[in-house]
Amino acid sequence: MQMLASGCGSSKNDINTDDPQKAFDIAKRKFDKRDYTDAIDDFSFIKIRFPGTDVSDKVQFYLASSYFYQKEYILAAYEFESFNKNYQLSPLYPEARFMLANTYYELSPKYSLDQQFTKEALTQYLSFIESYPEDKNVSEAEKRIKELRNKLAYKDYWTAELYMKTSNYKAASIYFQTVYDEYIDSDWADDAMIGQADAYINGRKYEDAKRVLDKFNKLFPNSNLKNKANSLQNRIKDLQAGK
Repeated sequence: MQMLASGCGSSKNDINTDDPQKAFDIAKRKFDKRDYTDAIDDFSFIKIRFPGTDVSDKVQFYLASSYFYQKEYILAAYEFESFNKNYQLSPLYPEARFMLANTYYELSPKYSLDQQFTKEALTQYLSFIESYPEDKNVSEAEKRIKELRNKLAYKDYWTAELYMKTSNYKAASIYFQTVYDEYIDSDWADDAMIGQADAYINGRKYEDAKRVLDKFNKLFPNSNLKNKANSLQNRIKDLQAGK
């Protein structure tokens, strides 16, 4: 049975203390022990009971972080957004910006689904790097930007491949071009150029195919798809020669 403090004050574990710093410390200990469910309850209570105090920014930050580590990402995003709106002068602000991006990163679904959260994560990571180029989290942000851009590129590449399977070569070529126009730095840009050349050949647009293959050779001289590009160029020659 928990012992309650007598008349002179609260026990060291009693969140009902009148001291906001003490209340925060109690909640923070639960957070540090990864007891996120109880931490959420405590931080939510402190947020309401002690608005506008010296601990308010920390309470908001760790409430959002508790939701994040509890994998309740929608609620985490809401609370980090609230932090970033209300506590821009807080020393925790850069970390909160990064954590908001991480929250949208976790909400990013598989490539075949709607990519709204993926695009929002990208926006947040890019904004974070622009604002804090020397921050310790920049390297991780850059890795995730590349990963997310690859996902978006592959979504368009995958769509193009679906059109290829249905012999809709015009639509396929459009999606292949979107990949390398918008995500030239992605792992799928050279694949997309080869795919578009193939689509053009199947659609009997040989000059367009040659143009794309020339561009491929200039941009990706070391691609492992060089042999396929050469095969497509030979195929164009044979088709134009009537073989």
